[in-house]
Amino acid sequence: MEKKPVKIVETVLRDGHQSLAATRMRISDMLPALEQLDNAGYYALEAWGGATFDSCLRFLNEDPWQRLRTLKKHLRKTPIQMLLRGQNILGYNHYADDVVREFVNRSVDNGVSIIRIFDALNDTRNLECAMRAAKEAGAHVQGCIVYTISPYHQDKDFVQLGKELAQMGADSICIKDMAGLLRPYAAESLIRSLKAELDLPIDLHTHFTSGMGDMTYLKAVEAGADMIDTALSPFSESTSQPCTEALVATLEGTPYDTGINLAELNALADYFKDVRKNLIHDFNLNANIPIDPKVLTFQIPGGMLSNLLNQMKEMGVA
Repeated sequence: MEKKPVKIVETVLRDGHQSLAATRMRISDMLPALEQLDNAGYYALEAWGGATFDSCLRFLNEDPWQRLRTLKKHLRKTPIQMLLRGQNILGYNHYADDVVREFVNRSVDNGVSIIRIFDALNDTRNLECAMRAAKEAGAHVQGCIVYTISPYHQDKDFVQLGKELAQMGADSICIKDMAGLLRPYAAESLIRSLKAELDLPIDLHTHFTSGMGDMTYLKAVEAGADMIDTALSPFSESTSQPCTEALVATLEGTPYDTGINLAELNALADYFKDVRKNLIHDFNLNANIPIDPKVLTFQIPGGMLSNLLNQMKEMGVA
């Protein structure tokens, strides 16, 4: 069988701690591991955007722009990837086009190479400005298909959305399964359908909330997924992404071998175990969020659950 190495996007610096530690990882927690992360052989490091901007300002007394510049200074080989909420930028309201354009420009100037752009309702009108700005700024633009399940969502609709994103200039497509709803055989079907119609790399992002993440990734890889998002073990599974080390070990020696050295990942995981322990202590976090297959019914995204639980705890209504 022809070799088709799978690329790994490591999320420990963004979605991993957003999903398990209420986005409380500080730049001081990241610094000692950055050089090793940079040399590990990842396709990209998701390290900015999402809730990190808000959390820096609201909880950590950090300048998020300075964090990005610091990350870029130490990550010399591996592209920094960010998550952008389309017309919402990194906030919770729509912003004017000139604000979106300038934010994208500043993000790229300060170190972002890959911008994953999504709209929660898959309304591409909310992606147009950010995608155009990112292209003009020279970033790799990853357009998102936000995945959900209902009697009305079918593969053909997601494929049509993928075609629209391609026409808008996307360099790759991300299937963004924020709540961990994508089942293994559904992933295989969707990726085969997208690959039949699109000539763009496909990245799959899922959460482990339902307990199906590893199986979903394996079927996705076999169906032709080019990239998968994983998190180092201390910040993986539960409401986060499937475990990096486990997926790298699973694919080792197969045509999908990632080429990443497992021993290096194990050393990184040892470091981040202490980081997780310190975050739980310093911020009094509820980080033991169990796998809950009922997410297939309540459908709350993994990145929201840890923040929601800790907000409830602070209000005394947990």
